[in-house]
Amino acid sequence: MGRLEGKSVIITGAGSGIGRAASLLFTREGARLIAVDRAESVKETVELARKAGGTAEAMMADAGAEKDVMAFVEMAVSTYGRLDVIWANAGVSGGLVPLAEQTVEHWQEILRINLIGAFLAVKHSIPHMVKQRHGSIVCTASVAGLKSGASGHPYGASKAGVISLVQTTAYSLSGTGVRINAVCPGLIETGMTKPIFDRARERGTEGKIGQLNPLKRAGQPHELAAMGLFLASEEASYVNGQAIPVDGGLTASMPYTGNPI
Repeated sequence: MGRLEGKSVIITGAGSGIGRAASLLFTREGARLIAVDRAESVKETVELARKAGGTAEAMMADAGAEKDVMAFVEMAVSTYGRLDVIWANAGVSGGLVPLAEQTVEHWQEILRINLIGAFLAVKHSIPHMVKQRHGSIVCTASVAGLKSGASGHPYGASKAGVISLVQTTAYSLSGTGVRINAVCPGLIETGMTKPIFDRARERGTEGKIGQLNPLKRAGQPHELAAMGLFLASEEASYVNGQAIPVDGGLTASMPYTGNPI
């Protein structure tokens, strides 16, 4: 039996990166998956999951649009009969734009997808989970939501908002049996962070990526997927309202660049 055997699961942002890694891991562990992304690549994710023997359906949708969120939650319930886990993972970085040059529209779009998208996933999944007195919600936040210096302003603000949403929602769901937690990635090699890695490779400085964390390397999507699997599973039955960094130790201290003793 897998750790999510028979569980009905939604993962947003499933077309690449952390979302794809999570989709493949969760289906290997027995989850029945609705994989969501606004990119066509979500269909490839589902094909990969099925080839490995997993159960999955794809839905192209905008995680920051309420009608789309309602549709993919309903798809999970109608297809699998219930909803046990939702991972609100979809997000955009917004790039690095000088503060004085940022526009309201730039902020609104990042907040719409990263923060309002997480809120909508919570809003429309909890009625089903509360009714069955059981469920796990996972949100992708970021170390940028915990400390400064890891992103642009609107991205950091959006992820700080996700962490607050998780903490306040945990208390709103008191006594329901439904848990909610966030994972906070550090520097992970995904499609969203590809420009950082590409620039380093062009300059010949790829070996310096991740040098500020004690492990001295960047992370990989499967390492985030593993934390999400733990939080989604019964192994985390007493973990609730937490924002857990998966960052090689970056947030364990202030950034450190010296040599180890």
